[in-house]
Amino acid sequence: MTGTDDVLRSPALSRRAVGGLLGATAAAAVALPTGQAQAATGQSTATTERPFRAMPGRDSPRPNILVILADDLGWADLSCYGSTNINTPHLDRLAAQGVRFTDAYAASSTCSPTRLGLYTGRYPGRIPAGLEEPIHLDATTGLEPTHPTLASLLRDAGYTTAMIGKWHCGFLPDHSPLKSGWDEFFGNFSGALEYYSKLNAGAEYDLYEGEVPYKDLRYYTSVLAERAADFVARDHDRPWLLNLNFTTPHYPWIAEGDTEEAARIAELVRTLPARQASLALAHLDGGSLATYAAMVEGMDRSIGQVLAALRRSGRERDTLVVFISDNGGERFSRVWPLSGAKSTLLEGGIRVPTIVRWPARIAGGQVSHEPLVTQDLTATFLELGGARPASTHPLDGVSLAGYLLRGQDLSERDLFWRTRDERALRRGTWKYHRAATDRSPISRNKDQLFDLATDPGEWADRSAHEPEILAGLKAAWERIDAQLLAYPAA
Repeated sequence: MTGTDDVLRSPALSRRAVGGLLGATAAAAVALPTGQAQAATGQSTATTERPFRAMPGRDSPRPNILVILADDLGWADLSCYGSTNINTPHLDRLAAQGVRFTDAYAASSTCSPTRLGLYTGRYPGRIPAGLEEPIHLDATTGLEPTHPTLASLLRDAGYTTAMIGKWHCGFLPDHSPLKSGWDEFFGNFSGALEYYSKLNAGAEYDLYEGEVPYKDLRYYTSVLAERAADFVARDHDRPWLLNLNFTTPHYPWIAEGDTEEAARIAELVRTLPARQASLALAHLDGGSLATYAAMVEGMDRSIGQVLAALRRSGRERDTLVVFISDNGGERFSRVWPLSGAKSTLLEGGIRVPTIVRWPARIAGGQVSHEPLVTQDLTATFLELGGARPASTHPLDGVSLAGYLLRGQDLSERDLFWRTRDERALRRGTWKYHRAATDRSPISRNKDQLFDLATDPGEWADRSAHEPEILAGLKAAWERIDAQLLAYPAA
């Protein structure tokens, strides 16, 4: 995301919540896969996912780790999560071959903080750059090269590390993936770019190989897939980590082949003053549900290309593939039956589609309702890769390896979120939420309590009925918040 995000924000009700008022019961919609999704993967529509069970006793070498990160993809934007207008057969097949998580969360509701959470395994609020929500083009802060990262720790444990796609954790000359543990980088530094010209909101060309500009004016999603497929097809002599970070389906709303609209936006970005150019890239005057669907379907095809290359390499069985999104959906996204959207800590802003596949160790066709958050994935990757977290920078995530591989129960713990304007904490099915700007003046700056088991749309505030639960969750939130960096004065 760029500095335009503040301009784009609006109350959750006006953007996404209307969808949560329609349709069948919310609980059934959250829990069940759709017949359409099963048909897309070639399964019988009579087949349903089974509850997750580990398969203890299996053994395998340390896995390759492929982390695929979508940008602003909503919780229900994949057909395996209930979308009725977007067909995602490759991701549906990935889910059918692994585990689909229904209650997985991003570390934050905007992109830079979540990426910092993924790369460090820590709350974004522990890191100065994490206070930028998100990091803007003129920001001098970024992920400090001295901070241990997923890549640096795995590299020290013998992994080859690469990032392909969007970084958005700082800018040159001081910050880059190459300075933070990745051996290779091919991608963009900023939060958004036009898909063909590669211009960012500052009218700067933003596609780099390493730290040197690289000229390629083809459609960005396809370019990233091509690079990623080449990487997984190599004859690697060590296990590898690949962070594949798409900008899809982030604005501008450009599907592959729409070169006329791409050229129009690029010309506006080049010629308008900086503020107007940023708004032009945000594409407030364009986009549609059909274009958004085409973008997501194009990303799905690109992911299929990478997964096919992995299969041909002969290393599919020993590769852990994880698909996630950096935060909830934006203008054309579907999050039903949740409410809220990107930039809010309502469920639609932080709950994200999450798929895990590792054929050597995890059976397919499964669904898990265990809550997890981005930092848990970091802890999991480190454990599976045989890397130790740095004692100077303890993780805030909990490894899922015992749950996924050994059948251990996940101990109940608190999931915590904080932005400048909102606070949230989940414990079990209860969620505490408070927002300076919310869906109505009645709930603004009010401590609210929701039971997500019966009310995933967060409409029925239970704070008056369960004051002790509310007090406990609020106190827990404040204990964690006291450990984090304070926001600078606005």
